[in-house]
Amino acid sequence: MKRLSQRLVLTALIAATVVLPAHAASVVKTYSYFNIGGRTLEELEGELNKRGPQMKNTGRRHPGATQMEFTSRVGYAEQGGKCTVAKATVTVKAKVILPRWRAPRRADQDTRLIWNTLSADIKRHEESHVGIAKNHARELEDALRGLGRFPTCQAAQSRVKQVTDRILAKHDREQTRFDRIEGINFESRILRLLKYRMERM
Repeated sequence: MKRLSQRLVLTALIAATVVLPAHAASVVKTYSYFNIGGRTLEELEGELNKRGPQMKNTGRRHPGATQMEFTSRVGYAEQGGKCTVAKATVTVKAKVILPRWRAPRRADQDTRLIWNTLSADIKRHEESHVGIAKNHARELEDALRGLGRFPTCQAAQSRVKQVTDRILAKHDREQTRFDRIEGINFESRILRLLKYRMERM
């Protein structure tokens, strides 16, 4: 359920002296699915372990994943012998990968209930990763737009890189922290969700 990868693309654009209107950080989100079979919970678990997206850093497979790419477009303006950040926009491209169960007719009602609960939690988890990324994209935009004046645009670019590296490192730590907390609370969370669904049936 962890992010698969993250890549930052900085595009430095030397802008005119007019400060362009601000734009909010945006997320471009797409979904892809991998099919699993199985009739029992044990078979479903085996299918997830066999077909789930593989983490590059650990080689392990997970029941879901989110691939993210941060793209920053930064424009600079020179005026009065100084350089400022005239424009900064950050976009997150997020590809959410989720399981899709080809439920056989022989699967019993309890298995279907547990799967529906689990798959909904997997989707919520991955959507939360996207939310964390969007929050940090907004933070990065605000930080870049708030930078002051620099003696040269080269100095401004250097500062932009420092700020970007710092906030993206913070983003990585928050994503890791979220996964750790979710892992610790997984069993109690699923049991609570199952109980809630059963009470509503």
